[in-house]
Amino acid sequence: MTRMHASWPRNLGVLAAVSIAAAIGMAGPANARTDFDGEWSVVIVTNKGDCERSYRAPITISNGNFINVGVNMVNVSGKVRADGKLTVHVNRGEKSAVGLGRLTATSGSGSWKGGACAGTWTAVRR
Repeated sequence: MTRMHASWPRNLGVLAAVSIAAAIGMAGPANARTDFDGEWSVVIVTNKGDCERSYRAPITISNGNFINVGVNMVNVSGKVRADGKLTVHVNRGEKSAVGLGRLTATSGSGSWKGGACAGTWTAVRR
């Protein structure tokens, strides 16, 4: 995983959720459509640190890329590979988080870390 910024706001769970949820897209060529494209619901849970305990967020994947839906002040980037493995990076100013995991056709799970906080995430296709 990449190095995280040392200070992280209490609402890291929100940021991580939106990033992972939003992370589960940027539009690309129409012919790049993937099996994971569509609407997802992501639940992010904090297991370590003083961040929001849990958060649910919608996410859209388009052409295998995460799309930031809902929170304009958060930058989300990442991609889902053809085998379902994903890495998503979320940042807001100097604060950042990284989510790792895997999606199947209908669900997914993984972990996230940002600053002093870390946890898990789960996703289901809507």
